[in-house]
Amino acid sequence: MNPTPAFTLYDTTLRDGTQGTGISFSILDKIRVAEKLDSFGVHYIEGGWPGSNPKDAAFFTEAAQRTWKNAKITAFGMTRRGKMKVEEDPQVQMLLDANTPTVTIVGKTWPLHVIEVFQVTLEENLAMISDTVAHLKAKGREVLYDAEHFFDSYREDPAYSLATIRAAQDAGADLIVLCDTNGGSLPEFIAEVTRVAIDTLGRPVGIHTHNDSGLGVANALAAVRAGASQVQGTINGYGERVGNCDLVTVMPNLQLKMGMDLGLDLTRLRELSGFVDELANVPHNIRAPYVGQAAFTHKGGLHVHAVQKLARTYEHVDPSLVGNERVISISDMSGQSNVLARAEALGLGLQKGTPQVQLILAEVKRLESIGYEFEAAEASFELLVRQFLGKRQPFFSLQEYHCSYLRNHIRDWNKCEATVRIEVQGTSEYMVAEGDGPVNALDAALRKALRPFYPELDGIQLADYKVRIINGQEGTAARTRVLVTSTDGHATWGTVGVSDNIIEASWLALVEGLEYPISRSRN
Repeated sequence: MNPTPAFTLYDTTLRDGTQGTGISFSILDKIRVAEKLDSFGVHYIEGGWPGSNPKDAAFFTEAAQRTWKNAKITAFGMTRRGKMKVEEDPQVQMLLDANTPTVTIVGKTWPLHVIEVFQVTLEENLAMISDTVAHLKAKGREVLYDAEHFFDSYREDPAYSLATIRAAQDAGADLIVLCDTNGGSLPEFIAEVTRVAIDTLGRPVGIHTHNDSGLGVANALAAVRAGASQVQGTINGYGERVGNCDLVTVMPNLQLKMGMDLGLDLTRLRELSGFVDELANVPHNIRAPYVGQAAFTHKGGLHVHAVQKLARTYEHVDPSLVGNERVISISDMSGQSNVLARAEALGLGLQKGTPQVQLILAEVKRLESIGYEFEAAEASFELLVRQFLGKRQPFFSLQEYHCSYLRNHIRDWNKCEATVRIEVQGTSEYMVAEGDGPVNALDAALRKALRPFYPELDGIQLADYKVRIINGQEGTAARTRVLVTSTDGHATWGTVGVSDNIIEASWLALVEGLEYPISRSRN
């Protein structure tokens, strides 16, 4: 892992982000998001609150078994409880048991909150902060201290607000982070108070903002201008109420607009945004700054004429810098760079301007027009590229499959069964299997048929399954997109299928989920 740079990005998508309405990740989802953030270059990844639920505790167990290239996995928790010794607080012990190099603790800053909600004295609150920081530092952890409601508190009681962060610093906290927890502050106030905090502590601070006033990103940037050395936020701005500071917007603003060398490959930014949306199973925001489908779309009239002559007349940055592309409604321009970049990352040789690139691009656009999304289905994209390069060989031929579900309410009994008839290496195979549902039964029957020919499938498991209705206005005739995540215990990959029929969409994704590891092992 590289040394921590002077300026850092701290992602809390897996904790603060999941507090947003409709946002949820499985344990495997959380690992995949963390791996994506790590490869992107984020410095801190907050995995969750190990004392709050079994899922977060399981994440830290899984994360401890992996190697992280750039990021420090971080556990989140609170200061010790009032009138309790820090050594006896089980929540503090769970933070240590998470076995992360860094721990972030949140403490109370606002006297109103301390007295009315926590019901402890202001002096006891200062002791809770210092005791917890000192205890964690004594155990060898890097400690970040989040000063909750700092800006609301500062409006009412500046002296006590500053006393709380001094207590954390004096106890050994590595970084103090100022939190605009209610998201109600304006940039000018954020900048002013950040400067006061830096002057008081004699060193930079971090900033954690919420978007309740639509200023989460603006407030974070104002704090950076005032000297903050860390921005905390979430991918796509997920978070409680209306969300957190959106790192997807902050990162290009810092690197492209403010000239900060964060060492990030922003050409992967749109891919990162879409990947997290897909795993969260939420629609992409087409109007998202930098990465939205509409971010560089020009529609008719003078704008199109000007952009075709000089793009920067109506584009604040080159869309390729953030992995996006210019779209003019009368014709799609370029797009080759995205295909080439992803193919290069996969180790597949493609040359710009070749017929294969044009054909792949056309097919991707055709598939996307009927509902496909490849951001979190990287395996399906690789198989598509292999197909156009002549490197994809069918590993079986489907003849037919069938699913049935029988429910007996009188006996409270049900049975789901699938049959698969395929031809493999010149041999006809017919298999029957039962499952918890039609997809599980289909998966089991297909594996039984393939296993004698491809024994490596024994190590492949179906890890996750997501369904999205694409054109819901069509009711029961709506098209369905299925995203399947598979794993061999080490790597994970996503495949996608789209159809008017949920079973067919599932079959398409399942088949590619098995084909992908076979194609990789035999090519």
